[in-house]
Amino acid sequence: MLTMSQINCIRDLSKQGYDISKIHTCTGVDRKTIRKYLEQDDFSPKPPVVKRRTSIVAPYIDVITEWLEEDQKHWSKQRHTAKRIHERLVEEYGFTGSYDSVQKFVQRIRTDIRTKGTQELVWEPGCAQVDFGEADFNEDTNCVRRKYLTVSFPYSNDGFNQVFRGETAECVCQGLQDIFHYIGGVPKLLIFDNATGVGHRVMDTITETKLFSCFRAHYGFRIRFCNPHAGHEKGNVENKVGTSRRNLFVPVPTYHDIEEFNRSLLDQHKKKAEENHYKKGTEIAQLFEEDKKHFLPLPTKPFNVCRYETYRADGYGKVCVDGKHFYSTKLENHNKNVIVGIRAHYIDVLEPNGDLLVRHMRQYGATRTDINDYSTSLEMLSKNIGAWSNSGFRKDAPQLIRDYIDSKPRSEQKSCIRLLNDLTKQYGYQAAVDAFEQAIRNNSVNRSDAAILAARIIGYGIDTPPEPGPSLEVYDQTFLNGMNKGEEAVRS
Repeated sequence: MLTMSQINCIRDLSKQGYDISKIHTCTGVDRKTIRKYLEQDDFSPKPPVVKRRTSIVAPYIDVITEWLEEDQKHWSKQRHTAKRIHERLVEEYGFTGSYDSVQKFVQRIRTDIRTKGTQELVWEPGCAQVDFGEADFNEDTNCVRRKYLTVSFPYSNDGFNQVFRGETAECVCQGLQDIFHYIGGVPKLLIFDNATGVGHRVMDTITETKLFSCFRAHYGFRIRFCNPHAGHEKGNVENKVGTSRRNLFVPVPTYHDIEEFNRSLLDQHKKKAEENHYKKGTEIAQLFEEDKKHFLPLPTKPFNVCRYETYRADGYGKVCVDGKHFYSTKLENHNKNVIVGIRAHYIDVLEPNGDLLVRHMRQYGATRTDINDYSTSLEMLSKNIGAWSNSGFRKDAPQLIRDYIDSKPRSEQKSCIRLLNDLTKQYGYQAAVDAFEQAIRNNSVNRSDAAILAARIIGYGIDTPPEPGPSLEVYDQTFLNGMNKGEEAVRS
């Protein structure tokens, strides 16, 4: 490449009448080069261009980026190393390049992920973002990790949370419904990630779960799924998930009833809502009122958040839900089809006519569980009293009931179980057990006394004293005093 001094010398000689051959003789520059610079009509500076060699890793940049961005959602000690990425590329994609070539790309992509900018989005009132977080909770004495659904409103920066044992369609719908009815309206647009239970987006195709699709039709809101690797599209709710964990769930909350805890949790947004918006300088509660103006009205009837399925009961009359969780129905259902209602917190086992047979607390997780409700076995046990000694009901019953029935001959054992079964049908299992236990203490185990006790238990409690009757003080003052005056007049 010639210097500009050389180029200008060539062009000056041409202007003096020198032809290309003579210029070549004078300068020693190749004739083609001389012709190129004589014909060139633009000598403006050009920006420098960095030319990179095409790497063998280049075709896999999108795959590597996806793995590394997904890593950001997980524990730092459980993320991809460059070595692991190289191994996966070899195993899954037949990659033939070296580890060093992958390592260089991984380092560059990680830097890009940490430093990339995001487009600031503007949100209209009445829209909401939805996501799940994870935190520890004390369920009675057990510390367990639970999911919590967060719904945030980016316009006002208000937000609401509900805790669940799983991340299913039933949990999403139940959480949204409870929040909708608490705030008194339905957001016109909900933005989701590719969340479990709701549905997922593949390219331009969105697939919703059946239950969520019915739920959305019932409440009438629109949905939008975030683009892949575009967490900033729902950055408000992601921030709210972290804020909730740090503020609402520290120290670790304790609860006995998760539904009762969720009801109390809804009110917790009020404290944050008293603060000013971090950008707008207006109180969050005031901005949320603007959100509410754009809500859709609640439907006249709440949605029944339940997915109905038919399961084949095993030889013990139990059905298996979600692959590892077994729930009792009744022994008569062994090897028969049973209708099951699957809810966020409960499993409802139904009679063939649709009536509720028994309700179980729904179990989650990969560990097998076996849940029994022995109230459903009383009928069969009364017909086969010989099974009493090894029955689940005997094991579950209070010690006083167990000892009492054990002490009776078989005929009386049968009568006891029949009485318990009848009381259960009329007053519920727990009331029946409590009433029978109290009847034993009263030394009056008979049908009438036990029924009275059960009725008292479900009415106002067995230990609650009767309410005092109405005061007759006003009656006495009005009528008795008047009567006394009349008597005095007669006497006089």
